Amino acid sequence: MLNFGFVIEHRLGHITHYQNLVRWIAEDADIHPTWMPIKTGENDRWERMPIIRNNWSLQASLRARDAIKAALQVQPLDALFLHTQTLALFGFPFMKHIPTVISTDATPLNYDSVGEGYNHKVGGNSLLEQRKFLWNRSTYHAATALVTWCQWAKDSLITDYGMPANKITVIPPGVDMEQWHFGRDKAAHPISTNPRVRLLFVAGEFARKGGYTLVEAFRSGLTQECALDIVTKDTSIERELAGMEGVRVHCGLTPNSPPLKELYAKADIFVFPTKGDCLPIAVMEAMAAGLPVIATDVGALREEVEDGVNGLIVPPSDAGALVTAVRSLVGDNTKRHTMATASRRLAEERFDARHNYGTLLNLMKRIKQCQPSL
Repeated sequence: MLNFGFVIEHRLGHITHYQNLVRWIAEDADIHPTWMPIKTGENDRWERMPIIRNNWSLQASLRARDAIKAALQVQPLDALFLHTQTLALFGFPFMKHIPTVISTDATPLNYDSVGEGYNHKVGGNSLLEQRKFLWNRSTYHAATALVTWCQWAKDSLITDYGMPANKITVIPPGVDMEQWHFGRDKAAHPISTNPRVRLLFVAGEFARKGGYTLVEAFRSGLTQECALDIVTKDTSIERELAGMEGVRVHCGLTPNSPPLKELYAKADIFVFPTKGDCLPIAVMEAMAAGLPVIATDVGALREEVEDGVNGLIVPPSDAGALVTAVRSLVGDNTKRHTMATASRRLAEERFDARHNYGTLLNLMKRIKQCQPSL
């Protein structure tokens, strides 16, 4: 039996990643997992300490350090998995003795490049920024192996942080291809049975994911042809859009839940005009569900959506371009069907959870015998 420790950020899309990882590790009889989700709002000493309480990176990495210490008091760990690198900032003492994988959806410099969408300010104190860069680089260097969700992040590790390519493996998170296949073949039924084509938007953070751009587009030219389902954690949106014709807002839906899957199953087009992102799992789910995807050229989204193949790429914050893209699919059933089929095919090739999480666990089994990098 292998005792593996899994320390994972428990916020944003990482929650879905955590849930999926739990599900697939449960099928591996060789692994005894110790789960250490690192959450916000813990009301612990780090939440109350000046400076640290306003800095998620420091809070998360200190909580991770405490969680690993507590786990080691129960039993030794054969390997550690840390997602993301934020949780590894105080992990040097552990990484000296325990083979460790650091996983990331984006490097800090990747994040800076999409920072505007996250209201993340780039620059400022140059000396502080340099120290942060060196700290992150040292953290990456200390890991036994590095996993990135996408080529975009791998390229940054190599080019920006000087990591050797053979230390990095691209392993995206995955979707259960059986659970996200709903028995309705888009190829067999390219024309919606609904009077309006159903658009679906799924995002916890409504504003960052381009929700207001989508609402503007819907109001300005899509209300007669389309219906829109919005899934978000932002309950104020439900009140804000109350009474808007053709729009339904769904709050409180959890990752992988039956009501969420039902919305994907009934949708015709997935619309995701995000302003700040890395490699969103919601898009993978839409692809697995066999939906054409309209998205923006942000982060690593082009590693999911191939313009003209399984969807369309539009500029961020451009409601007019979004209207044009939606109409081009609403009015062309053949194009919609072709893109839907391509989405499912690409999801099976790139984002099959059984394959991807299996690859990750096999990597951890291999590094178990390795001496961690110092």
